[in-house]
Amino acid sequence: MDALVSSGWVVDVVLVFVFVEAAGLIAYRIFTGRGLVPVSVALMLLPGACLLFALRAVLDGAATMVVIAWLTLALLVHVADLWQRWRGL
Repeated sequence: MDALVSSGWVVDVVLVFVFVEAAGLIAYRIFTGRGLVPVSVALMLLPGACLLFALRAVLDGAATMVVIAWLTLALLVHVADLWQRWRGL
C-alpha cells in the first residue's frame, strides 16, 4: 500500500474518479436540462483536482515552486467558486 501512495498512482486513480464525476454531472445536464451548468461543475471540482496535482508534485519530488503554483491555483479557483455561489444567494 505504501508503494501505491508514494508512487503517486493512487493520486492518478482519484483524478480519474474526479474526471468521471465531472463528465457524469455535465452529461446529466446535457441530457436532462437539469443540474449544474458546466462552469459550476468545473469551479466545484477544480480546487480539489489542483490539490491532488500538488500532492502528485510533492510525491514526484517536483520543485517547490511547482507545488506552490498548484496550491495557488487551487486557492484562486476556490475563491472563484465561492464568489459564484455567493452571487447566487
